[in-house]
Amino acid sequence: MRITAKGQVTIPAAIREKAGLLPHTEVDFVIRGGAVVLVAAKGAQKKPTRGHLLTRRLRGSATVRMSTDEILSLTRGDDD
Repeated sequence: MRITAKGQVTIPAAIREKAGLLPHTEVDFVIRGGAVVLVAAKGAQKKPTRGHLLTRRLRGSATVRMSTDEILSLTRGDDD
């Protein structure tokens, strides 16, 4: 992995997911011994749950406007 001319580096997806690093997550860099460590910024929220991650990813992605009753009717196979 290389640092770009702008000082940027890509964090691999597996590491981002395991650490709960979502887009727009505030982070800080800390030097510990001879290593640079990426840490959540002070005041940052705790790691989001899997449910929160899924909800964030899906929010606003619906393309069909249906009521809850209509959706349940379709999933249950109810006949009108």
